[in-house]
Amino acid sequence: MKRTIILLVLLVVILFFAVVNVAGAAQAAALPHLTRQVLAAETTVQGYPCARGYEWTYPDGRLAQCAVARDTTFGELAVPAGSIIVLRPDGRPHHVFLAHDAWVAGYHAMGGSFLGPGEGSITSLYPSGQLRSLYLVANAVIQGIPCRGGQWGIFTDPINGGNYVEFYRNGNLRACKLTQNYQGHPRGQRITLSP
Repeated sequence: MKRTIILLVLLVVILFFAVVNVAGAAQAAALPHLTRQVLAAETTVQGYPCARGYEWTYPDGRLAQCAVARDTTFGELAVPAGSIIVLRPDGRPHHVFLAHDAWVAGYHAMGGSFLGPGEGSITSLYPSGQLRSLYLVANAVIQGIPCRGGQWGIFTDPINGGNYVEFYRNGNLRACKLTQNYQGHPRGQRITLSP
């Protein structure tokens, strides 16, 4: 019995690191044209307070990604110090890895992880800087809809499980996974609403 438990735990750990490695490789393959540089001190880059450490840039020198040294505004969102901001090639916001759980656009968004913010949940933005999607820290009623909170994961939210909340550009709820039955939709179902 004890040996079975040990083997099961070992299998879970191996699967976890396999998923992390595949995700990291996919991200690196998607952006092969980026250059990594080391910032020796806090540096303002394109108006963002990038912290000492790694900065990633596009071939034309525009900022692609950095950790922010202090609380800052990214698009229309206030993000805490230590968060990793990711910009599109044209300089507009793409997404952010929050350093820790934080209130974003009025919603309690999940951030960070025991591996650091870059391995935590993603909060994405439209190119205009408006909130596009996030993972909630806990279940919440959003615009009258009972939405599920919690981080993605093999056990909590399988691939394409839909455990994130999406918004339209106008701020209206677009989709979420239900925490209870709602207007004929069963608990646990991901629903998509009209704008």
